[in-house]
Amino acid sequence: MHWIALRWQPEAGQPLPPLDALGWWALQFTPRVAWLDEGLLLEVEACERLWGGKRALMRQIQASSPAEAPIQQAQGATSLIALARLRLYAAGVQPPADVPVALPLHTLSAARGHLDVLERLGCRTWGDVARLPRGGLARRFGKTLREALDVAWGLAPEQHRWLTLPDVFEQKLELPALAEGAPELMWSANRLLAALQIWLRARQRGAVALELEWTLDLKRYNGVDLPPHQSITVRTAEPTQDMAHLRRLMSERLALTQLAAPASWLRLRTLETSAWAGASTSFLPEDNRKGDKLHELVERLSARLGAQQVVVQVAQADHRPEAMQGWRPALTPSRSPPAVQPDSLYPPWLLRQPVPLEMRGDHPHYRGKLRRLVGPQRFKTGWWDAVEQADHSPSVRDYYIAESPGAGLLWIYCERPFEAQEGQHGHRWYLQGLYA
Repeated sequence: MHWIALRWQPEAGQPLPPLDALGWWALQFTPRVAWLDEGLLLEVEACERLWGGKRALMRQIQASSPAEAPIQQAQGATSLIALARLRLYAAGVQPPADVPVALPLHTLSAARGHLDVLERLGCRTWGDVARLPRGGLARRFGKTLREALDVAWGLAPEQHRWLTLPDVFEQKLELPALAEGAPELMWSANRLLAALQIWLRARQRGAVALELEWTLDLKRYNGVDLPPHQSITVRTAEPTQDMAHLRRLMSERLALTQLAAPASWLRLRTLETSAWAGASTSFLPEDNRKGDKLHELVERLSARLGAQQVVVQVAQADHRPEAMQGWRPALTPSRSPPAVQPDSLYPPWLLRQPVPLEMRGDHPHYRGKLRRLVGPQRFKTGWWDAVEQADHSPSVRDYYIAESPGAGLLWIYCERPFEAQEGQHGHRWYLQGLYA
C-alpha cells in the first residue's frame, strides 16, 4: 500500500475549515481516507496511476487545498511510516534514509507512553524495539506496541475507520460573537458555504435549495416571546456548484430579513440537490462569453424582489389563444410535461388582455393601417363555457398575421358573432399578440 499523510499548520487566528470538510475534500482523490492522530491519511495505491503518479498527485493535493493555511505532506509504504515522516517534517527534521528501521521512537504513537523505559533499555529507533523478543515485549509493554510494529513493517493488515460522505449536507457553526445583522451572519456563513462546495464536489451534486438557520440568543425581547430559530431558504433554477452565486443569493435574502434577536449559532443544510453533469465548454470563442448567465440573473432578481414578482411563461394544453400561455414563478419547477403546440405561426408573446383596435372605415389601425399578410385562421371559442356561465357568449374568431408600419408584425383577430347571434352586432378587431 502507498499512503500520504497530510497536516495543516494555521497561523494564530487563522481559521481552518471543519474537519469533516477537510476529509470530504480528500475523498475526491481517493475513496480511502481516514483520520489518525493529528494527520489525515490517504491510501492511494489503487488510484495514484490515474493522477499521473504519486508526485503528481501530491502536487495536485498541494495546489487544491481548501484551507489558506500551509499544508505539510509526507508519503510512506504504510500509514505509520507516512505519519512518522510527517511528524519529522513538522519538527524541521529530515527523515532518515533507512525507513522504518531508523525512524525515531517518539514518532510512533504506540510507543509514546513507554519512551523512558525503552530509552533506558537502549531502544531509540523503531528497529531497536522490533529486534526485542516478541513474547517479552508483549508481556512488558502490551500487545499494542508489537502490533503497531507489525503494521509498520507490513506484516499485519491496517485497520482504519474510513470516512464516508453523508447523504445530506448539514453543518452547524458557533458564531465567534453575537450577530446582530445580516453582514455578521454572512461573514460566518462563508465558512459553511466553503464546506458545502467540498461536499457537492465530492458527491458530484449541484445545489438546488438550501436552508440557512440561526439560533436566537434571547427567548423574549421587548415583552414578546421569540421562536428558538429563524431561517431563510435559497432556491436556484438550475443545479449549481458556484459558491459566488449562492453567496450573492444568500446576501440578497439576508438583506431583506430582520433578525428578531442576536444570533449565536448558524446552521446550513441542503433541502434539494441534483446530479451534477459538470461544466460544458466550447472551442468557439463566441460560446464562452463572460458575465452572468440568464438563470443566475433570474435567481438574483427573485431573491431581491420576491419569488412571486419574477415569473416565466408556461405553455398550456388549450386551443384557445388566451389560454395557451400561463405564468408561474421562475424558481418554481414545472411538474407537468410541456404542452404540445400545433404547427402554427403563433406569436412568442401573447397579451394578457386583447386590445381593441381603432377602426377607420373597414380597416383596423395600430400605429398605422394594418396590412393582413396571413389568414384567416378560424376558431370557435367559448361554447363549452356558455353552457356553464349564462353571461358568457360564445364567439367565432378569424385570426390574421398583420403588418403595422410602426409596430412590425402583429397577431390580430376579428371577432364575429356566434351563429345564433348573427346580425346582433358587427365585427370587432383586437390585438392578441406580438412577434419579435
